[in-house]
Amino acid sequence: MFKLKLPTDPRWANIAEGNIEEILTDHAWCEQKAATNAITLITMLPEYPEMVTELLAIAQEELDHFDQVHEIIKKRGYTFGRARKDDYVNQLAKFIVQGSRDELIIDKLLFAAMIEARSCERFKVLTENIKDEELKVFYRELMISEANHYTSFIGFARQLGDPETVNRRWEEWLEYEAEIIKSYGNKETIHG
Repeated sequence: MFKLKLPTDPRWANIAEGNIEEILTDHAWCEQKAATNAITLITMLPEYPEMVTELLAIAQEELDHFDQVHEIIKKRGYTFGRARKDDYVNQLAKFIVQGSRDELIIDKLLFAAMIEARSCERFKVLTENIKDEELKVFYRELMISEANHYTSFIGFARQLGDPETVNRRWEEWLEYEAEIIKSYGNKETIHG
């Protein structure tokens, strides 16, 4: 899926299912951060009204996902915890080039695409491996949405830069992500 070089071990779903309260809280905060990231990208792309419109829709959808996860947490009587530090995302952020404005924007779009790709892949693993029927359905629906976000971010990057150059850079992102994801998959967090 998405040419990810290292798929998630399906046993991660068992770890996640072992503490549904924690995975849901972590997931809710991931959605909030995704909405914030889309808004940040809007501030970087004001001269592209079509992209701004689509990024606004993504931000709203991410906030809707946050609301949906929060509702599940409340319905199940769980405690909604504080925001978690996402080590995976922080490590990915180190790979963003600090070159020209255009290079920075393209890399921030690829960064967003990478997070959406891995999140989508994790939702697929949950859908295929957890016993909780409500969450199976929920994560299947989110998987489709995250795939659309990934496609949008990659598409924007290709519009802003030379498509061949963007594709080469995407391959570099895939290689980098494969190296760092080796350290993850053993915690009850979306990227952990």
